[in-house]
Amino acid sequence: MASQDWFDKDFYAILGVPQDADDATIKKRYRKLAREWHPDSKPGDTAAELKFKEVGEAYAVLSDPEQRQQYDGVRAMSRGGARFTAGGPGGAGGAGFEDVFAQMFGGQAGRRGAGQQSPFGSAQQSGFAGAQGVNLEDILGGFAQGGYPGGARGGSAGPGYGFGAPSKGRDVEARASLTFRQAASGDKVSVTTPGGEQVTARIPAGVKDGQKIRLRGKGMPSETGGDAGDLLIAVNVQAHPVFARDGLNLTVDLPVTFAEAAVGATVSVPTLDGKPVRLKVAAGTPSGRLLRVKGRGLKTAKGTGDLLARVQVVVPQRLSAAAREAIEALQADEAGMDPRADLIARAEE
Repeated sequence: MASQDWFDKDFYAILGVPQDADDATIKKRYRKLAREWHPDSKPGDTAAELKFKEVGEAYAVLSDPEQRQQYDGVRAMSRGGARFTAGGPGGAGGAGFEDVFAQMFGGQAGRRGAGQQSPFGSAQQSGFAGAQGVNLEDILGGFAQGGYPGGARGGSAGPGYGFGAPSKGRDVEARASLTFRQAASGDKVSVTTPGGEQVTARIPAGVKDGQKIRLRGKGMPSETGGDAGDLLIAVNVQAHPVFARDGLNLTVDLPVTFAEAAVGATVSVPTLDGKPVRLKVAAGTPSGRLLRVKGRGLKTAKGTGDLLARVQVVVPQRLSAAAREAIEALQADEAGMDPRADLIARAEE
């Protein structure tokens, strides 16, 4: 917030609180006004946007003890509560430079009688260097030239001192939990900001677990009159009992019987949209092989993935007499075949 603006703006009136209001009263009033004038509640209303920004500026100054003290000092000057006199300490006509800036920057000068030492030192000491290292020559130059009190004209200083470009407000973070299906298709969520404001956000299709969605201008208001910070929504995606994610692809474990894997079959495969598809399993398909269904993965702005079905051959737990006889015949037919021979040979390399 530029200090020259402080002469023209009554932050207490903007928030509708008395000048001696405590921090809790100021905060409560700000939250009420922020909800009332938030642009989301009055879309397209330029006056509401300006009022919301004005309320944020007032709260940024009055909620900070140091800035509020400085602001009260500046306002006292604008109301004639402190005067610049040539008499110096103890001179006729009221307070001098030291009293004015002691009020602004935390000093306790008050009026002093003749012969008392000013806490700011003499005019020859450190170029009027005053309390807390504030340089009075630079301050006066800042008021005249639009520079920064306490620093070179046109430079920068900390919050509450600047006449230069305003800084952005602080970013804040909230969390949202989505089901696997919500994350895949996209959905709206409602989150609460650290300031107690309810914000509705659109989560894009294909959002990942742990991904952060940025909503610009939904964070804390700037303390210097700049743009508000951003709201970062950290997304938690719940696991699905059937599907998993691999990039834009969806994966699913597909159980098939020993006979289907051995002689081949056409089987049903579930999809995320609830409409099963038919998939051919070739004869001799081993467990673990991936079968691809094109275009049935995640559909996002960046593209569409596939559905990958991983074959899992199911070993029968109970056999009829006929089934056992058939398998024993197969076992006899495979006598002398060792499917592990190559594995053992390569392990010895």
